[in-house]
Amino acid sequence: MAFLAFGLASCAAPESDLSAIPQMPSSIAVGRDGTPMPSQAGRDARAPSGYLAFCDRNPEECRAHPGEPNKVSFSSALWDKLEKVNLVVNTTVHPEDDQEHYGVNEFWTVPVDGEGDCEDYVLAKRKMLVLLGVPEAALRITVVLDRGIVRHAVLTVVTDQGDYVLDSLKNEILTTDKADYVWVERQDPASRTGWVALR
Repeated sequence: MAFLAFGLASCAAPESDLSAIPQMPSSIAVGRDGTPMPSQAGRDARAPSGYLAFCDRNPEECRAHPGEPNKVSFSSALWDKLEKVNLVVNTTVHPEDDQEHYGVNEFWTVPVDGEGDCEDYVLAKRKMLVLLGVPEAALRITVVLDRGIVRHAVLTVVTDQGDYVLDSLKNEILTTDKADYVWVERQDPASRTGWVALR
């Protein structure tokens, strides 16, 4: 899976059936196919090239915040923020491939023009949640495989009651063990590179 370190190049397509039924936290740490979940981080990984280019253009979006908690306490107030942000971004941003939108294969950005692909949804959700007071270190950009083959990006929120997935493909927020993905890599402030491999 070394090719995934260089960018996503494409994202999974949205499903037509969207719902917003809350899921309770789970302590399961292994996915349905036996692959490690995000809480079982492995070795340091290289950040995706699209993320690195985004950080070069927007260094203020990628600064480390020493002393900031890398896990947030789960509460009804947090859940309300997650649901609202996930729904707002999913309904106001329209899927658009980077090649069609920007004329390049990979371009990560906050979608201020209302169009973007999966990593753009993630960046918008992360930015909104930070503005709402959620610590950035608890918001992790995560690279997964959808249906085992399509590269995709989601936002995982690390809480003291488990990790939650905010996804451009569905309005329902799931715990990582319920999201049917193969976990590849994600941000981790404890890593030397800022990213860790998940498989």
